[in-house]
Amino acid sequence: MQFDASQHRCTIIIDKNLRAGLAINAASVIGISFGRMVENLVGPDMQSKDAVNYPGVVYAPLPVLLAPGSYVHELLDIAEQDDEFYAMPFSALAQSCKTYDEYGERISSASSERIELVAIGLIGPKKKITKLTGNLALYK
Repeated sequence: MQFDASQHRCTIIIDKNLRAGLAINAASVIGISFGRMVENLVGPDMQSKDAVNYPGVVYAPLPVLLAPGSYVHELLDIAEQDDEFYAMPFSALAQSCKTYDEYGERISSASSERIELVAIGLIGPKKKITKLTGNLALYK
């Protein structure tokens, strides 16, 4: 996906029942994946007056919102049916694994409908994202 801050909005939605440490983990993993997978989401490095380098940050706000776990699944279903969305689902299964190899083994043997989602990152047209997330509470 090619991100355009004038047309797109990005957000992370976390299951409101997820403990704080796991919620922070979910948001950070989604953010890293967004930066890796979404072209033009992260801006270039900047330098301060005294030449200290500050790595590029996201071009647009990236709110972290709360929703019931069932709505996190619903958002994935909606995103999968609309090619204007880029979705990054994140599962409880991923959080339970000690290594990436273990994650690969376990996820490849699980059916999607049986995988519990704890968070999802969404990028898409501003109006569509707002319609889906505008009533959700900000994570505080």
